[in-house]
Amino acid sequence: MPRVLAAVASIALTVFALADCIQTEDARVRGIPKWAWIVLVVLIPWVGPITWLLVGKDRTGEQSGGAPRPGPMAPDDDPEFLRSLDEQIRRERRERERRERGDGGDPGA
Repeated sequence: MPRVLAAVASIALTVFALADCIQTEDARVRGIPKWAWIVLVVLIPWVGPITWLLVGKDRTGEQSGGAPRPGPMAPDDDPEFLRSLDEQIRRERRERERRERGDGGDPGA
């Protein structure tokens, strides 16, 4: 059973490292050419994939927190949306309080 687990782990590590290597831009590959990394990852179990993951790719600048990513902003990150949501909540509270006091009537009329 331990041999089966080791084999599965080796295959999973190889597949992960191979996919990462293939998807990496050529400019970010360090040390040897990308094709050589692919051969190393595929032909040398454990050592090839681990070496790729540790030293094969320039990983500087991958951390989030740099420039904002392009595309739509999530609603909870959009200050305009949060402001409009706050205004809507306050308006609904005022209307509810007016109805509870009995001096609001039907707001839609």
